[in-house]
Amino acid sequence: MKKTAESSTVVGALIITIMFAAAFTVPGGNDQTTGFPIFLNSTEESSTLVPYSVFMVSDAISLFTASGSVLMFLGILTSRYAYQDFLISLPLKLIVGVCSLFISIAAMAVAFCASLFIMLKGRLVVFIPITVLAAIATVILFMLVQFQLVFEICSSTIRSHIFGPSFPIILGKYVKSRLFISRLFIRRPRDN
Repeated sequence: MKKTAESSTVVGALIITIMFAAAFTVPGGNDQTTGFPIFLNSTEESSTLVPYSVFMVSDAISLFTASGSVLMFLGILTSRYAYQDFLISLPLKLIVGVCSLFISIAAMAVAFCASLFIMLKGRLVVFIPITVLAAIATVILFMLVQFQLVFEICSSTIRSHIFGPSFPIILGKYVKSRLFISRLFIRRPRDN
């Protein structure tokens, strides 16, 4: 748990740094006389207003959720590590931290896609492959890597406190194994 919190704090701090800088260096730059973004003052305002708004909102969401995840992970690192903390407090902080880090990465991918759309001015032949490869694949990869951790913590923390420690969970034994997909689709011979 401590090593996960340490590495996730570094990732969250990098996202905070990038998203903070991206909020002030908007796509297309700023007008030197007024200081406003160039794409908002152009004659094509209707075509760039929506992607620019998507960029700014997703940038803010990514910045604030990454800040929240870093605070949760710092709460884990500065915990006193008492027995009672391992029952509810630390697992909930880890769940909230990982989920908010996932939201931050997804919002960062949306901001990247909106920025790319603004810069390419709607050329979908270039925009769609880059969006699929860079943004969507990254978010799905992070989700697949962290799903097992979040599921196991949720099932062990929430299940044991709501239903008691002897409550059987059907998916728990399958998610823990590395052969999750093969156990779903491959029949095993029955022992006689």
